[in-house]
Amino acid sequence: MTLPTSFNAFRIHNDDRGYRSGIESISLDDLNPGEVVIKTAYSSVNFKDALAGTGEGKILRRFPLVGGIDVAGHVVASTDPAFHEGDEVLVTGCGLSETRDGGYGEYARLEAKWVIPLPKGLSLRESMILGTAGFTAALALYRMRDNRQTPDLGPLAVTGATGGVGTLAVNIFSRAGYEVHAISGKPEHADFLKSLGATEVLGRDALATRRPMESARFGGGLDNVGGAMLASLLAQTAPYGNVASAGLAATAELDITVMPFIIRGVSLVGVASAGTARAIRDDIWQLLADDWKPARLEAICTRETTLEGLPDVFRNMLSGGSFGRTLVTF
Repeated sequence: MTLPTSFNAFRIHNDDRGYRSGIESISLDDLNPGEVVIKTAYSSVNFKDALAGTGEGKILRRFPLVGGIDVAGHVVASTDPAFHEGDEVLVTGCGLSETRDGGYGEYARLEAKWVIPLPKGLSLRESMILGTAGFTAALALYRMRDNRQTPDLGPLAVTGATGGVGTLAVNIFSRAGYEVHAISGKPEHADFLKSLGATEVLGRDALATRRPMESARFGGGLDNVGGAMLASLLAQTAPYGNVASAGLAATAELDITVMPFIIRGVSLVGVASAGTARAIRDDIWQLLADDWKPARLEAICTRETTLEGLPDVFRNMLSGGSFGRTLVTF
């Protein structure tokens, strides 16, 4: 295939003209080195993308970079024998839109060691409805199960349940056989969350306690919010349950005591999706294509956008308007 001399990409700068982002015409020579070049079919929007695209968070470690921590498409050139023209592939995290150019371009150049062949059972579109959000939700359950989390311990709470990670977690956890209690400050979406598999939808006041210990209400859970809600979830978790921390939608601060840990043996499990080892990454994507594949992916994809619409999506997400997943189409 003839490679393009130029193409459009959503690029982020931080220089003497200030922090700015937008669509530019660039060439492959402008991208970081990599063994695999793909023509992008889809990307997605994650909270981290909104922080990077607006400068509200210190995500990028070098400038300029093409934004987008997720990408999926077809291989158009490869110097690695594991990949051939026409192969369907994806990458999430792995330094995209942090230390190297990401997925918000019509073409992407990628390091072969992080390129995942599209698993059987997923389309390119489905892989990006999942994206980092779905990978994070699945990784949280993967880590909790490694630490002996079972359905018998009780329901799993999911905070920030209407966001990308939250909606996918509700669907994935229920698909894996767990009872799920969705925690959300958006009661208008209660029926939607139940359609994804939540047996109960609770308001934020369910995690409003300030006491270091409460009656055990949950077997564990996934927190996307941080701060007081995470502290309250830990205080209400059953003996030897696990709480996975995957986000900071409210705050990065956490004011807790050691009581849940030393009295109930509760575990606080970190979920760092971007740097996950390749072997675990492969396992997660196989699960997402098979046993843990969300049953309502298209319903969870609540918005589609092109590169031109990214600034509006970023603003809406950072103002608390996130609902489901936003797919970026090319």
